[in-house]
Amino acid sequence: MRAEYDFDYSKAERGRYYKRLLKEGSNMVVLDRDVAKAFPDSASVNKALRSMLKNKRPQRAAARTPRTREKPRAG
Repeated sequence: MRAEYDFDYSKAERGRYYKRLLKEGSNMVVLDRDVAKAFPDSASVNKALRSMLKNKRPQRAAARTPRTREKPRAG
């Protein structure tokens, strides 16, 4: 941190937001190093992902067949 910031580390609380993060979830994604090198910032990552989503074909839901119980065989 810059010298002009007077931060008192003795008052810091470790894991202050940890429980909230677990409860609410997070949208943070960690990229592998080789992938991260291809993107200089988060805006370029978002642009690439939006482009991919735009060009993605919509998936059709698979037709479900109703399950029926087999009747017990007589005899």
